[in-house]
Amino acid sequence: MRTEDLILVSVDDHVVEPPGMFEGRVPAAYADAAPRLVTKDDGTDVWLYEGKEIPNIGLNAVVGRPPEEYGIEPSALSEMRPGCYDVHERVRDMNANGVLGSMCFPSFPQFCGQLFARTEDKEMALAMVRAYNDWHIEGWCAAEPGRFIPLALPVLWDADLAADEVRRVAAKGCHAVTFSENPEKLGWPSLHSASWEPFWRACEEEGTVVCLHIGSSSQLVMTSVEAPIDVLITLQPMNIVQAAADLVWSPVLRRHPALRIALSEGGIGWIPYLLERIDYVYQHHHAWTGQDFGDMLPSELFKERVITCFIDDSFGIDNRRYLNIDNVTWECDYPHSDSTWPQAPEMAMKYLEGVDGPDVDKITHLNAMRHFRYDPFAVRDRARCTVQALRAEATDVDVSVRSRRRAGAGREPLRAAADLGRLGTGSPPGAAGKDPGGGGS
Repeated sequence: MRTEDLILVSVDDHVVEPPGMFEGRVPAAYADAAPRLVTKDDGTDVWLYEGKEIPNIGLNAVVGRPPEEYGIEPSALSEMRPGCYDVHERVRDMNANGVLGSMCFPSFPQFCGQLFARTEDKEMALAMVRAYNDWHIEGWCAAEPGRFIPLALPVLWDADLAADEVRRVAAKGCHAVTFSENPEKLGWPSLHSASWEPFWRACEEEGTVVCLHIGSSSQLVMTSVEAPIDVLITLQPMNIVQAAADLVWSPVLRRHPALRIALSEGGIGWIPYLLERIDYVYQHHHAWTGQDFGDMLPSELFKERVITCFIDDSFGIDNRRYLNIDNVTWECDYPHSDSTWPQAPEMAMKYLEGVDGPDVDKITHLNAMRHFRYDPFAVRDRARCTVQALRAEATDVDVSVRSRRRAGAGREPLRAAADLGRLGTGSPPGAAGKDPGGGGS
């Protein structure tokens, strides 16, 4: 297969939310309390909500900038490509990158809406979650038909309300919801608790995929206070092995056979050993631990129910025979610092070279389309969805690397993961250096 003939659908990108997104979407009683974006005297843009400032952290949106300007200090929209926050410019950047479809995780509310879940007035919190989801579905995804996979925030503090929201957004065509890789770390019941049953049941019945993004437990992967930031960035994707183990040994997948859970931005190279290990543990210990998988092995359960996701993982592709190729999906991670924009097709072909054409199609788009009920071909003829066709529509898009640092802006080096504390961040910048406190992690 030629690079130009690829059809790429990314199941992990990110949106930097634009100003005015809550206007007209929040009930009148809470309209004045809705988050709003303001520019500070130092030129940075921050969201204001309940008297607190939530910054846009630098590494959340660095595509098109030279790596020496990367950092996690608060930034401004003016320092970003417009495609980070403008949906129409986003599609132009997708075209320039040869990417057909995209699923965008939130930024300032954090991965699973922790910002709103911490709101004391739960009626107001629910109004904010619903307003965000309505904006994402109607204001972002629907603005460019056929180009986005809708993804909803959950109602973290109440499993029944969470189930209601899953059903409400499913009626709007949204069949994906973010969730925490470890909700116990956020102060809610763990994946092992029966408390989440209404939520799991609603997701199963609506065909809604539950997406566990790396860093969605808001916990730093810190081996030592002296460890350089490189250690944290290296370990963050593989750290999702903890969520994978929780899922396998919890009753969730066995109770809900139609439920599908995605390990977003977790990579795939580490999975073969996990599968070997969980089978070994089961065979050696289930007689006294009480685990019962019936006529399945734990590895078979994982491969059948868990959707795996990767950005750039040649080792994982080389070992794909140990995975379920029908559940492997591709990611671009625009506009974070691990993103392969604007050379995603060329980078993908480095590890897809030699893979059978039907398997390439599954990995690059067919699996994502099936799992997330996404049908771009209903909007665009398939021939107009290839890398070559999309790039032909974006010949005027400037993809050159250039400085976007605002005048007077400096960057203090981040020498160790512990230095994140000086920035007031409560979760890691992730494999790609994601926004800790405000957008992502």
